[in-house]
Amino acid sequence: MNIILPVGISFYTFQTLSYTIDVYKRKLEPTNDFIAFSAFVNFFPQLVAGPIERATHLLPQFYKKRTFDYSKSVDGMRQILWGLFKKVVIADNCAKYANQIFNNSAEMNGSSLVLGALFFTFQIYGDFSGYSDIAIGTSRLFGFDLMRNFNFPYFSRDIAEFWRRWHISLSTWFRDYLYIPLGGSRGGTWMKVRNTFIIFIVSGFWHGANWTFIVWGALNAIYFLPLLLTNNNRNNLETVAQGKLLPSIKELSFIFLTFGLTVFAWIFFRAENIGHAISYISEIFSSSLFTIPKFVGMRRSLLTIILIAIFVLIEWIGREGQYAIANFGFKWPKYFRWAFYCLMVVVIFLFSGQKQDFIYFQF
Repeated sequence: MNIILPVGISFYTFQTLSYTIDVYKRKLEPTNDFIAFSAFVNFFPQLVAGPIERATHLLPQFYKKRTFDYSKSVDGMRQILWGLFKKVVIADNCAKYANQIFNNSAEMNGSSLVLGALFFTFQIYGDFSGYSDIAIGTSRLFGFDLMRNFNFPYFSRDIAEFWRRWHISLSTWFRDYLYIPLGGSRGGTWMKVRNTFIIFIVSGFWHGANWTFIVWGALNAIYFLPLLLTNNNRNNLETVAQGKLLPSIKELSFIFLTFGLTVFAWIFFRAENIGHAISYISEIFSSSLFTIPKFVGMRRSLLTIILIAIFVLIEWIGREGQYAIANFGFKWPKYFRWAFYCLMVVVIFLFSGQKQDFIYFQF
């Protein structure tokens, strides 16, 4: 049976659960303002795909009188612009080739399948973090502050850092309302292992009742456990190469290793079923990995690869900001900075991919 669920149900369910749990734990006084509570539950910018807000953070903002703030509004528009670029230019273009390769994986060689996994890796990041940027920027226009949801996760140096930077509102929700109440990492080795697998498998199940999501969650738990058991899970708390133009060779090698593990896990997330994922991975680790990629539109995909490279470069330059172009070009003359924004608008119109629904609308 196909079960019809309301759009975004997992997001506003967790959001309202935070209110109930915080009231129960006396971290928050129950509200008598039904309008404020309804607005908190149904706040339109982030209703269907987050960030998952805490009642302690967002609900009190509805009690305050808001006045128009020009600087915040400009910042909000800038973040919306970057979110649109992520979604329309990066995610939607990547989706075309990711879908083509994953849907016809049995006909593809190993190198093409690697490209497919990479396209999906940037699709899901551009799609989801793009939505978050648009939601946060739109909220700022109305005088609301939403929590940050992504913090340049693909520049992480280990999986623990990745999960501090990816879908922050969900990972911190699980940490505060599931992991810590279970005992967190305070107990013995067995408790640490148990709690780690619980939180990651529940995270996978949150995405859908499919074994691929469960395996994706379990795989990330396996990645995470060595760091936790050796007390190295909080080694990389600061931004990589902070204050520097380039990372060290050691940092770069850890970034590539973490990115590779993440791409591998995304194959299970995107696959139709476990069998599809296993056959996909099996073909990657075959002799065809060393052949030239071949799929329909291979040459046209080179433009998307170039756009991804530009995107990664801008993200790297702006990695110490709240979002990539938060402080981009501030030292430039005003007209140059506005020319850059206009160029981004033109790029969005000229290089937009075929319209694709937001991936996380299904969760």
